[in-house]
Amino acid sequence: MTDFRLADRMGRLGTESAFEVLARAKAMEAAGHKIIHLEIGEPDFPTASHIVEAAVEALRAGHTHYVPAPGIPPLREAVAAFLERTGRMRTTPDRVVVTPGAKPIMFFTILALANEGDEILYPDPGFPMSASTPTNSPGWSPTGPSCSSSTRRTTRAAAR
Repeated sequence: MTDFRLADRMGRLGTESAFEVLARAKAMEAAGHKIIHLEIGEPDFPTASHIVEAAVEALRAGHTHYVPAPGIPPLREAVAAFLERTGRMRTTPDRVVVTPGAKPIMFFTILALANEGDEILYPDPGFPMSASTPTNSPGWSPTGPSCSSSTRRTTRAAAR
């Protein structure tokens, strides 16, 4: 049998601290404490019934297969329209990418911009993923806190 060895960077992986806080909050809740959950960005109320029904309808209509990597066109069109309607920015659907959370797009953006040895600034305090993405990535030098006075020639990205 061939030796199977994980990459050295796997030894730097830790747990997402927000999930540790969630576990503690759930334990406190089970012990009878009233908890307002703010730890992982997930609401502490059920999904609205019209959203559940739309999901069920989509499944019944056969929408059960892979979709384009940047997201389905109607969603990307809706996001672009929302961004313009709310005055946040003017963009086109072909420039919108929908991801299943912040970590993948943060990682891919840093991967596209930073070379080995480049510095990545992140806010501290800030979201745990801001620090964990560059920290657990190959050859990057994460630095906190992020502010304009911290940038140097080796700074290639700033996470927020």
